[in-house]
Amino acid sequence: MDLVLWSLFLFLLSFLIGFVAVIGGVGGSVLFVPIVSSFFDFNLDFVRATGLILGLTTSLSSSPKLLEEGIASIRLSLPFSLTASLFSILGAQVGLVVDKNLIRVLLGLSIILASLLLFFSKSSEFPPKRECDFLASLLKLKGSYYDSFLGKEVEWCAGRSLLALLFFSLVGFMAGLFGLGAGWANLPLYNLLMGVPLKVSIGSSLLTLSITTSSALWVYLKKGALLPILTVPSIFGIFLGSKLGARLLIKIKPKRAKLIGVSLLLLAGLRSLLKGIGI
Repeated sequence: MDLVLWSLFLFLLSFLIGFVAVIGGVGGSVLFVPIVSSFFDFNLDFVRATGLILGLTTSLSSSPKLLEEGIASIRLSLPFSLTASLFSILGAQVGLVVDKNLIRVLLGLSIILASLLLFFSKSSEFPPKRECDFLASLLKLKGSYYDSFLGKEVEWCAGRSLLALLFFSLVGFMAGLFGLGAGWANLPLYNLLMGVPLKVSIGSSLLTLSITTSSALWVYLKKGALLPILTVPSIFGIFLGSKLGARLLIKIKPKRAKLIGVSLLLLAGLRSLLKGIGI
């Protein structure tokens, strides 16, 4: 009976995480890892492996609908996803040998910084349209989508692509190190650095999540860091929650999506930081 109740609790928790994470564009693992590792006595390696699986589940279950609506761009996410995935493998290998409390502190600080950057940006919902730089023009990193709230087509073009490649290398390393898909970092890079509208940044961030997460996950699986009682009910919950969240994201106001994303990031970052310093 305890096993049934425990599985049901993980299912409901993961359903809620998947629902709100897609709307905020941060990926389910960025909430799951700090919450579960802070309040439950699981080894952090098992939690991080499950977090990567959940991040992958969130991305794969929500991306088809976002691609169909033009909110996610494969052309935009692919080059940065490949760069991040290579460095995520290195980060995962380092993460298995570094002190766990140090990882929690670094994770918390990183997430808090990302949330503050997104919060204080006044133009993140619809940043000024940028001219395509050389790399963006070469790879055709541009597009448009219909915003149902505004009632018009919104065009966009990515900028600062070379600088973004460098940052995505760092993001990939951190994704593997922390056991997260790094949607919390992908989102500000697409939105604030490259000037992509918030909704497209959210959708493309979730696409990037799937490639980066898959690479880092294999390192944890090879080490046997997988606990079925933790992983299985969480997968089902986050799959259904992210499906529902993806449908709501299409209709939600951009400003509201921003506030949800910032709030979730700040909450998760603070909890991870406090746990790392023993509070």
